[in-house]
Amino acid sequence: MGRPKVTVVGAGNVGGTVAQRLAEKNCYDIVLVDIVEGVPQGKALDLTQAGPVCGYSSRIVGTNGYEETVGSSLAVITSGIPRRPGMSRDELLATNAKIVQSVVREVASRSPDAILVMVTNPLDVMVHVARRVSGFPKGRVLGMAGVLDAARLRAFIAQELGVAGTDVQAMVLGGHGDTMVPLLRYTTVAGRPVTEQLPKERWDALIQRTRDGGAEIVNLLKAGSAYYAPSASVVEMVEAILKDQKRILPCAVLCEGEYGLHNVVVGVPVKLGRNGAEAIVEYELTAEERAALHASAAAVRDLCTVVDRLMA
Repeated sequence: MGRPKVTVVGAGNVGGTVAQRLAEKNCYDIVLVDIVEGVPQGKALDLTQAGPVCGYSSRIVGTNGYEETVGSSLAVITSGIPRRPGMSRDELLATNAKIVQSVVREVASRSPDAILVMVTNPLDVMVHVARRVSGFPKGRVLGMAGVLDAARLRAFIAQELGVAGTDVQAMVLGGHGDTMVPLLRYTTVAGRPVTEQLPKERWDALIQRTRDGGAEIVNLLKAGSAYYAPSASVVEMVEAILKDQKRILPCAVLCEGEYGLHNVVVGVPVKLGRNGAEAIVEYELTAEERAALHASAAAVRDLCTVVDRLMA
């Protein structure tokens, strides 16, 4: 049996870096798709030439069409316009919904058994759009958001306490960014609760910085948005799925009763394996955390109503 084929749609900074990180794992065939002629082909060629130096022999193909994607095990969808300084996530909605609609239709028709990992913003709504367009079961359409939010929070806690980021564990629920719900009681440093190590005002400041994590980078870069941490977060999900690792990571998936949420896509802890989102893991929440999660879900539901009207 050959290597699993992973399609990455969108060869910008996030997509290109996802392709690079996947190539360096040396266990996937990668198809990089973009509408701009020459860009996916050039990046694929460049990545292929890095192989002998970096020690991988991954097959990487760049294309402007979808024929090469046939039979993909998994597709990462990053295509869409990025958020620009001063632009809200919601302003991205109409444009990116149309792009995602067309991309998902192309991918799903050629790889009906694929798992879709959405990265395009506004993330939770794009998972909703992809589910609607593909008709795939809910376990095969998920979004990357919580892994990135948790990574940012872990990095900030590690800096604050002067410890290794790998020793910090955090769980973040809810929508990506502004409405994320960090679970303080489940955030630990080498097993020790962070509440024992940080005063509340420092913790609150780190939470706020995490919420604004994407915007802080957008404002620094001036042109463009984050891609190193987002691409690393995507690849962590891809590996957990295709290597059937059964890892529990926060992902945006459809909830049907879990956490008291019905028929809405929102970030929750998910067990990832070969079938995609194999189970939603329910944590015990405080009344405050549950209320914040439900408020986050309500914000997503409002956006989904708007996008459904646009797509009707």
